[in-house]
Amino acid sequence: MKSFKGKTLGWEWRDGTVELTLDHGPANEIGTAMLGELEKFVASFNGLAADTSVCIIGSAKKAGFSAGADLRELYHSAAALPEKERVLGVRQFLERIHAALNAIDAAPFVTIAAVHGVCFGGGLELALVCDLIIADKMARFAFPELRLGLIPGFGGIPRLKRDLGNAFVRDLLFTGRTVNATRAQAVGLVAQLAGEGEALRIARSTAAQIMKFDAVTRATAKKFIKPIPYEDLRREIELFCELFARPNVMAALKKFAEDTGPMPYLP
Repeated sequence: MKSFKGKTLGWEWRDGTVELTLDHGPANEIGTAMLGELEKFVASFNGLAADTSVCIIGSAKKAGFSAGADLRELYHSAAALPEKERVLGVRQFLERIHAALNAIDAAPFVTIAAVHGVCFGGGLELALVCDLIIADKMARFAFPELRLGLIPGFGGIPRLKRDLGNAFVRDLLFTGRTVNATRAQAVGLVAQLAGEGEALRIARSTAAQIMKFDAVTRATAKKFIKPIPYEDLRREIELFCELFARPNVMAALKKFAEDTGPMPYLP
């Protein structure tokens, strides 16, 4: 399937590049609807791989790339279940999102995240599965999960550990503070810094450069330089579920779900 338009995202193939565009208000929160459409995208890889050199993941929303997991949906779906079944529901969601993101991580083509605005929590975890992050200079990155009594659950810690030094990983995780694009580039999280509103254009220019090289060599290089930390990813699911079972997590999610502010996901 070379093109698709869903309720939360769409993609279109053109001249060897497929562009996946997140488009779910207000800030591309990742819930069951977006996960289902990400699974459709991953299922299309077999048909896309032979003719595709690059995939660019971007956002149509002004707020940014993605504010992360849909925490309101998480709270309401968990609250609707008997207490003993809540962790099972969360585990099933995590296993599905991990399978989808692992597939993007291992995609046979080069993947580029074109990031602007907020790139928090699960949104940052989606960007981290990409081979390159190209960020608008106004982009901001954060892992605010600890304030909810949780750790990132979509694979963020193992992938940050794979790519960056522990000092930055710990600082991002323990403080929950946002990091601007300039610092993110300085530590190696961001590959290229773009002017405001220019991330997608720079990503397309980079894609054109990547396409000049042999596909087999490119795929071999990617597999060699970017091993997927499967064991740590599985361990992350276990730890997340252990933490989620505690009553204070539901209390924190309830407080978030009832927040009427414009950006409750900000640390």
